[in-house]
Amino acid sequence: MAGPLEQFEIQSWSAPLFKLGGASISFTNSAAFMVAAALAASAFMLVGGARKEMVPGRWQGMSEMLYEMISNMVRDNIGDAGRKYFPFIFSLFVFILFGNLIGMLPYSFTFTSHLAVTFTMAAVVFVAVTLIGLFKHGLHFFSLFFPHGAPWWTAPILIPIELVSYLSRPVSLAVRLFANMTVGHVLLKVLAGFVIMLGVLGGWLPLLVLVGITALEFLVAGLQAYIFAILCCIYLNDSLHLH
Repeated sequence: MAGPLEQFEIQSWSAPLFKLGGASISFTNSAAFMVAAALAASAFMLVGGARKEMVPGRWQGMSEMLYEMISNMVRDNIGDAGRKYFPFIFSLFVFILFGNLIGMLPYSFTFTSHLAVTFTMAAVVFVAVTLIGLFKHGLHFFSLFFPHGAPWWTAPILIPIELVSYLSRPVSLAVRLFANMTVGHVLLKVLAGFVIMLGVLGGWLPLLVLVGITALEFLVAGLQAYIFAILCCIYLNDSLHLH
């Protein structure tokens, strides 16, 4: 039986596209499921918005619910200035959500369980909100690292603390998503192994626990996508309003 960590192995699904030094770049299972998540999210929103009925059906209701939820999140955390950034935050949310949910299917691959993937998304967000803040406020953006109203003599202490806190944002954003998805999938694999080893008679208790953990993992899949999106809104609000 495969170990609990083998589900995270990157496998090449094509011949190397090109080689760079000692490394080769090819189409992997991680890339395939990223494409699948993007296509599934796009299809979900297109089908949900196709009819636009006054009394929405299931697909339209679910798509409108996600749209309204993220729209309210952007408005509550950023204000009217966040409207232009709604498409990016919404796209990021549904991409992570569908990636997490697809990863719950048997024999699938959870690309959000890889730190390289989550850190790349977090780094894009970090660079984007930093550039937005610089373009909007110029050098005044750096006042973000010194809280308004603080005594000037606390600057040597507060500025390094605020700077480290700011630079740690992409790390914490990436590790939070990566760790939650990895730990959950490892736990599911371990409990499934107990069910198989104990058999039909002795494995009923681990099976019940496994069902409960699986339901919890579906909740975590949605919750982590929501947390990633709302933190992006908070970081963007800081850059726009320098709070």
